[in-house]
Amino acid sequence: MATKLYVGNLTYGTTNATLETLFAPFGEVRSAQIVMDRDTGRSKGFGFVEMGDDQACKSAIAALNGKDVDGRALTVNEARPREDRGGGRSGGGKYGGGGGSRY
Repeated sequence: MATKLYVGNLTYGTTNATLETLFAPFGEVRSAQIVMDRDTGRSKGFGFVEMGDDQACKSAIAALNGKDVDGRALTVNEARPREDRGGGRSGGGKYGGGGGSRY
């Protein structure tokens, strides 16, 4: 099991410090990061917590997945590797891209 957890369904007011405090009773918290929207600077409502070891992760998942925090049932599970979503206009892909000169 990896030591990084996905935490979803957070309120927009949840901070990195709040997230760290929530997970601290289950073991060492190496990092706690809320994902922010780069355009608005507002929370996207989810984040990631890196725990010290597998047992801390298992304990945190067992205790916090589905737990009501600020009126919302948290989703806590093992983080999956980020998928390459392509992004940008680098050409190729489903919708073509890049473009080029019209003339």
